[in-house]
Amino acid sequence: MTDTPHFSGTSVLSRAIERLSQAYVTWRNSKISNPKFQEWASRFPLTRRVSRRSAEEVYDLVSGFVYSQTLLACVEFDLLNAAQREAINPISLAHEKGVDPDRLTMLCQGAASLELLSRQRDGRYALGRLGAAVIGVPGLELMIRHHRIFYRDLADPDALIRGEVKTELSQYWPYVAGRETHDLAEDVAKTYSELMATSQQLVAIQTLRAVSLSHVSHLVDIGGGTGAFLAAVAAQYDVLKLTLFDLPAVAEEATRHLNVAGLLDRIDVLGGSFLDDPLPAGADAVSLIRVLYDHDDETVRSLLKAVYEALPQEGTLLISEPMSGGAKPTKAGDAYFSFYTMAMTTGRPRSAQRHSELLLEAGFSDIVTHPTDTAFVTNVLTARKVF
Repeated sequence: MTDTPHFSGTSVLSRAIERLSQAYVTWRNSKISNPKFQEWASRFPLTRRVSRRSAEEVYDLVSGFVYSQTLLACVEFDLLNAAQREAINPISLAHEKGVDPDRLTMLCQGAASLELLSRQRDGRYALGRLGAAVIGVPGLELMIRHHRIFYRDLADPDALIRGEVKTELSQYWPYVAGRETHDLAEDVAKTYSELMATSQQLVAIQTLRAVSLSHVSHLVDIGGGTGAFLAAVAAQYDVLKLTLFDLPAVAEEATRHLNVAGLLDRIDVLGGSFLDDPLPAGADAVSLIRVLYDHDDETVRSLLKAVYEALPQEGTLLISEPMSGGAKPTKAGDAYFSFYTMAMTTGRPRSAQRHSELLLEAGFSDIVTHPTDTAFVTNVLTARKVF
């Protein structure tokens, strides 16, 4: 007897709706891509507003790099912090900074157009809405400066996609490709550890809002950098035992940071490479904070298997990092971080579904996606070791 496919009424209806939707999209795009239709739509009262908005959105895509460089210039000239103290006079400030007054005025005008600054009636510039938001994010200015490297790697995106560029980011993060693990130079470790600590502060906030660790007695943070995530955990959970595991040079840097913060009595610091060394055992939870997307699938499989073996029965794995939107692509996960990992020459943002597949392959179950307030900062998954 041959099995025949069976479709419910709901399935047939959903397929019909999908076909109609695809047909509409094809028709719509054929019209939008027609110059004559665009000209008509820009003049017709009922479509004029939509046409204008689409044109502005395309213009923003073309001009986005200039906007980013305007932000970088504001950071480099310290305009946002200066404007927070008092409204700035670009002519007076230009003399102080040793630059041409007209050019600094143009920068202020550009920054005002992006709401980084706000132009006053007397011609001075106060802090703008988005400028205040930049200042309000700890360490964001360091991240903005870091993008100089990334943007240079993006100068020829065609060559980057073809793999024909020796990127600066691949040298900035030497541990990612498995190079210089145990013998990582102290200055190199210090440079990227500072950036990691900066970027993980927001990640820690979002992660701890999304999940509770109240059921955990001992947490090991693999690839924990200088301890930004565990410091946040320690502040929220008084009795939780904490262990940080990272490259020896990074562990030394973490020890210094945690000592200054007065947290060495709460957090044990262990040096080692998860690429080569056994993971710390005995904890009932492991966290991987912005770790997996740095690596290819083979390395991720190996790491997840090692974590599974290190955890006890009912042990929990916490993953928090940028992720692809999968069937619903996102700007942060599928545009920004896809290119960032290309420039690093390893890793990729994975969807929650792809993470789940790799976790199941490693032996994990009870995989749960936890929504965050700002998915462009991080996405969170948990999984358990259940026989």
